[in-house]
Amino acid sequence: MALPLYDSQPTRRTPVVTYLLVAINVVVFLLTPMAGFAQTSTQARERQCAQVTFTHQHGAIPRELMTNRQEPLPDEIVEQCRPRPFEKRPWLSAFSSMFLHSDWTHLLGNMIFLFVFGQAAEDRLGRVRFTLSYLLWGLVAAYGFALTYPDTTVPLIGASGAIAGVLGAHLIMFPRSRTIALVPPIRLPAWLLLGQFFLLQWQMLGADDGVAYVAHIYGFVAGAAFGLWARRAPALRRAAVLGSRR
Repeated sequence: MALPLYDSQPTRRTPVVTYLLVAINVVVFLLTPMAGFAQTSTQARERQCAQVTFTHQHGAIPRELMTNRQEPLPDEIVEQCRPRPFEKRPWLSAFSSMFLHSDWTHLLGNMIFLFVFGQAAEDRLGRVRFTLSYLLWGLVAAYGFALTYPDTTVPLIGASGAIAGVLGAHLIMFPRSRTIALVPPIRLPAWLLLGQFFLLQWQMLGADDGVAYVAHIYGFVAGAAFGLWARRAPALRRAAVLGSRR
Protein backbone atom coordinates (compact mmCIF):
# COMPACT_ATOMS: atom_id res chain seq x y z
CA MET A 1 0.00 0.00 0.00
CA ALA A 2 1.49 3.35 -1.09
CA LEU A 3 1.97 5.97 1.62
CA PRO A 4 0.54 9.37 0.55
CA LEU A 5 2.41 12.61 1.22
CA TYR A 6 0.52 15.25 -0.74
CA ASP A 7 -2.72 15.60 -2.72
CA SER A 8 -2.93 18.00 -5.66
CA GLN A 9 -6.52 19.10 -5.06
CA PRO A 10 -6.37 22.86 -4.23
CA THR A 11 -8.25 24.28 -1.26
CA ARG A 12 -9.74 27.75 -0.82
CA ARG A 13 -9.39 28.07 2.93
CA THR A 14 -7.40 26.70 5.84
CA PRO A 15 -8.65 23.20 6.79
CA VAL A 16 -9.08 24.02 10.46
CA VAL A 17 -11.17 20.94 11.28
CA THR A 18 -8.68 18.55 9.68
CA TYR A 19 -5.81 20.10 11.62
CA LEU A 20 -7.88 20.02 14.80
CA LEU A 21 -8.82 16.36 14.37
CA VAL A 22 -5.16 15.44 13.88
CA ALA A 23 -4.18 17.44 16.97
CA ILE A 24 -6.93 15.90 19.11
CA ASN A 25 -5.94 12.37 18.12
CA VAL A 26 -2.29 13.02 18.93
CA VAL A 27 -3.03 14.69 22.28
CA VAL A 28 -5.47 11.96 23.32
CA PHE A 29 -2.91 9.31 22.44
CA LEU A 30 -0.24 11.03 24.54
CA LEU A 31 -2.62 11.24 27.51
CA THR A 32 -3.65 7.59 27.42
CA PRO A 33 -1.78 4.48 28.65
CA MET A 34 -1.19 3.52 25.00
CA ALA A 35 1.70 6.00 24.72
CA GLY A 36 3.55 4.89 27.84
CA PHE A 37 6.99 3.33 27.77
CA ALA A 38 8.13 0.59 30.11
CA GLN A 39 11.73 0.11 31.24
CA THR A 40 11.30 -2.92 33.52
CA SER A 41 9.23 -6.09 33.39
CA THR A 42 7.07 -4.87 36.27
CA GLN A 43 6.36 -1.61 34.47
CA ALA A 44 5.60 -3.57 31.31
CA ARG A 45 2.98 -5.66 33.12
CA GLU A 46 1.43 -2.57 34.69
CA ARG A 47 1.37 -0.79 31.34
CA GLN A 48 -0.24 -3.77 29.64
CA CYS A 49 -2.94 -3.99 32.32
CA ALA A 50 -3.62 -0.26 32.06
CA GLN A 51 -3.90 -0.52 28.28
CA VAL A 52 -6.24 -3.52 28.30
CA THR A 53 -8.51 -1.99 30.93
CA PHE A 54 -8.53 1.37 29.15
CA THR A 55 -9.50 -0.11 25.78
CA HIS A 56 -12.34 -2.12 27.34
CA GLN A 57 -13.60 1.00 29.10
CA HIS A 58 -13.42 3.39 26.15
CA GLY A 59 -13.29 1.14 23.09
CA ALA A 60 -16.34 0.10 21.07
CA ILE A 61 -17.20 -3.52 21.89
CA PRO A 62 -19.58 -4.98 19.27
CA ARG A 63 -21.72 -6.96 21.72
CA GLU A 64 -22.16 -3.86 23.86
CA LEU A 65 -23.13 -1.76 20.84
CA MET A 66 -25.76 -4.32 19.84
CA THR A 67 -27.30 -4.64 23.31
CA ASN A 68 -26.40 -1.19 24.69
CA ARG A 69 -25.38 -2.97 27.91
CA GLN A 70 -21.94 -3.03 29.48
CA GLU A 71 -20.20 -6.39 29.37
CA PRO A 72 -18.13 -7.60 32.35
CA LEU A 73 -14.40 -7.67 31.90
CA PRO A 74 -12.96 -11.08 30.90
CA ASP A 75 -12.02 -13.20 33.91
CA GLU A 76 -8.36 -13.36 32.92
CA ILE A 77 -8.09 -9.56 32.92
CA VAL A 78 -9.78 -9.30 36.31
CA GLU A 79 -7.51 -12.01 37.75
CA GLN A 80 -4.26 -10.60 36.38
CA CYS A 81 -4.88 -6.85 36.59
CA ARG A 82 -7.39 -6.30 39.41
CA PRO A 83 -8.84 -3.20 37.70
CA ARG A 84 -11.06 -0.70 39.44
CA PRO A 85 -14.77 -1.00 38.61
CA PHE A 86 -16.05 1.45 35.99
CA GLU A 87 -19.35 2.34 34.39
CA LYS A 88 -19.67 2.58 30.64
CA ARG A 89 -22.28 3.81 28.19
CA PRO A 90 -21.75 1.67 25.09
CA TRP A 91 -23.18 4.17 22.60
CA LEU A 92 -20.69 6.79 23.78
CA SER A 93 -17.83 4.36 23.23
CA ALA A 94 -18.67 4.43 19.51
CA PHE A 95 -17.52 8.08 19.61
CA SER A 96 -14.61 7.76 22.05
CA SER A 97 -13.13 4.80 20.16
CA MET A 98 -12.58 7.05 17.11
CA PHE A 99 -9.90 8.99 19.00
CA LEU A 100 -7.96 6.06 20.46
CA HIS A 101 -4.99 4.24 18.93
CA SER A 102 -3.06 1.17 19.97
CA ASP A 103 0.46 2.45 19.24
CA TRP A 104 2.49 5.06 17.38
CA THR A 105 2.34 3.20 14.07
CA HIS A 106 -1.44 2.96 14.26
CA LEU A 107 -1.71 6.66 15.08
CA LEU A 108 0.75 7.98 12.48
CA GLY A 109 -0.66 5.87 9.66
CA ASN A 110 -4.18 7.15 10.29
CA MET A 111 -3.13 10.76 10.74
CA ILE A 112 -1.17 10.83 7.48
CA PHE A 113 -4.21 9.73 5.47
CA LEU A 114 -6.48 12.15 7.35
CA PHE A 115 -4.07 15.05 6.83
CA VAL A 116 -3.55 14.37 3.11
CA PHE A 117 -7.14 13.69 2.06
CA GLY A 118 -9.16 15.47 4.73
CA GLN A 119 -8.20 18.97 3.60
CA ALA A 120 -9.95 18.87 0.21
CA ALA A 121 -12.97 17.04 1.64
CA GLU A 122 -13.35 19.69 4.33
CA ASP A 123 -12.99 22.46 1.74
CA ARG A 124 -15.78 20.99 -0.42
CA LEU A 125 -18.18 20.12 2.40
CA GLY A 126 -17.53 23.05 4.75
CA ARG A 127 -16.27 22.82 8.30
CA VAL A 128 -19.51 21.97 10.10
CA ARG A 129 -20.71 19.45 7.53
CA PHE A 130 -17.28 17.83 7.36
CA THR A 131 -17.14 17.48 11.16
CA LEU A 132 -20.59 15.89 11.32
CA SER A 133 -19.81 13.66 8.35
CA TYR A 134 -16.54 12.49 9.91
CA LEU A 135 -18.32 11.47 13.10
CA LEU A 136 -21.12 9.83 11.13
CA TRP A 137 -18.66 7.79 9.05
CA GLY A 138 -16.97 6.64 12.24
CA LEU A 139 -20.32 5.57 13.70
CA VAL A 140 -21.25 3.70 10.53
CA ALA A 141 -17.90 1.89 10.65
CA ALA A 142 -18.28 0.93 14.34
CA TYR A 143 -21.90 -0.19 14.15
CA GLY A 144 -21.32 -1.87 10.80
CA PHE A 145 -18.55 -3.92 12.37
CA ALA A 146 -20.86 -4.73 15.29
CA LEU A 147 -23.63 -5.86 12.94
CA THR A 148 -21.19 -8.13 11.15
CA TYR A 149 -19.70 -9.56 14.34
CA PRO A 150 -22.42 -9.05 16.98
CA ASP A 151 -20.97 -11.48 19.55
CA THR A 152 -17.43 -10.11 19.53
CA THR A 153 -16.18 -8.73 22.84
CA VAL A 154 -12.81 -7.47 21.60
CA PRO A 155 -12.67 -3.64 21.78
CA LEU A 156 -12.57 -1.71 18.52
CA ILE A 157 -10.37 1.41 18.60
CA GLY A 158 -8.93 3.76 16.01
CA ALA A 159 -9.90 6.57 13.66
CA SER A 160 -9.52 4.40 10.57
CA GLY A 161 -13.26 3.83 10.10
CA ALA A 162 -13.97 7.56 10.00
CA ILE A 163 -10.88 8.19 7.88
CA ALA A 164 -11.99 5.48 5.45
CA GLY A 165 -15.12 7.61 5.04
CA VAL A 166 -12.90 10.59 4.20
CA LEU A 167 -11.12 8.48 1.57
CA GLY A 168 -14.38 7.30 0.03
CA ALA A 169 -15.75 10.83 -0.15
CA HIS A 170 -12.49 12.15 -1.63
CA LEU A 171 -12.49 9.44 -4.30
CA ILE A 172 -15.96 10.42 -5.51
CA MET A 173 -15.65 14.19 -5.17
CA PHE A 174 -12.13 14.54 -6.64
CA PRO A 175 -11.54 11.57 -8.98
CA ARG A 176 -9.00 13.52 -11.06
CA SER A 177 -6.73 14.69 -8.24
CA ARG A 178 -3.22 13.29 -8.05
CA THR A 179 -1.24 12.16 -5.03
CA ILE A 180 2.49 12.18 -4.30
CA ALA A 181 3.37 8.88 -2.63
CA LEU A 182 6.43 8.16 -0.48
CA VAL A 183 6.44 4.41 -1.03
CA PRO A 184 6.89 4.02 -3.92
CA PRO A 185 8.22 7.55 -4.69
CA ILE A 186 5.84 8.38 -7.51
CA ARG A 187 2.96 10.66 -8.50
CA LEU A 188 -0.27 8.62 -8.63
CA PRO A 189 -3.89 9.37 -9.55
CA ALA A 190 -5.79 9.61 -6.26
CA TRP A 191 -8.41 7.17 -7.55
CA LEU A 192 -5.72 4.52 -7.99
CA LEU A 193 -4.38 4.92 -4.47
CA LEU A 194 -7.80 5.07 -2.85
CA GLY A 195 -9.16 2.26 -4.98
CA GLN A 196 -6.18 0.17 -3.93
CA PHE A 197 -7.02 0.91 -0.30
CA PHE A 198 -10.61 -0.29 -0.75
CA LEU A 199 -9.63 -3.47 -2.61
CA LEU A 200 -7.02 -4.25 0.01
CA GLN A 201 -9.70 -4.23 2.71
CA TRP A 202 -11.68 -6.87 0.79
CA GLN A 203 -8.61 -8.98 0.19
CA MET A 204 -7.70 -8.93 3.88
CA LEU A 205 -11.14 -9.93 5.18
CA GLY A 206 -10.74 -12.88 7.52
CA ALA A 207 -7.09 -12.13 8.27
CA ASP A 208 -6.22 -12.75 11.90
CA ASP A 209 -4.08 -9.65 12.42
CA GLY A 210 -6.30 -7.58 14.71
CA VAL A 211 -7.30 -5.06 12.01
CA ALA A 212 -11.01 -4.30 11.57
CA TYR A 213 -11.13 -4.43 7.77
CA VAL A 214 -14.92 -4.69 7.77
CA ALA A 215 -15.18 -1.37 9.64
CA HIS A 216 -12.98 0.24 6.97
CA ILE A 217 -15.29 -1.04 4.24
CA TYR A 218 -18.39 0.31 5.95
CA GLY A 219 -16.75 3.69 6.51
CA PHE A 220 -15.44 3.89 2.94
CA VAL A 221 -18.81 3.05 1.39
CA ALA A 222 -20.57 5.57 3.65
CA GLY A 223 -18.09 8.26 2.61
CA ALA A 224 -18.45 7.39 -1.07
CA ALA A 225 -22.25 7.57 -0.81
CA PHE A 226 -21.98 10.97 0.83
CA GLY A 227 -19.54 12.05 -1.87
CA LEU A 228 -22.10 11.18 -4.55
CA TRP A 229 -24.65 13.33 -2.77
CA ALA A 230 -22.16 16.20 -2.42
CA ARG A 231 -21.40 16.10 -6.16
CA ARG A 232 -25.07 16.06 -7.14
CA ALA A 233 -26.28 18.69 -4.65
CA PRO A 234 -24.95 21.76 -6.56
CA ALA A 235 -26.47 20.50 -9.83
CA LEU A 236 -29.82 19.91 -8.15
CA ARG A 237 -29.75 23.40 -6.63
CA ARG A 238 -28.96 24.95 -10.02
CA ALA A 239 -31.78 22.99 -11.64
CA ALA A 240 -34.19 24.17 -8.95
CA VAL A 241 -33.16 27.80 -9.47
CA LEU A 242 -33.53 27.55 -13.24
CA GLY A 243 -36.89 25.89 -12.84
CA SER A 244 -38.14 28.64 -10.54
CA ARG A 245 -37.25 31.30 -13.16
CA ARG A 246 -39.51 29.88 -15.82
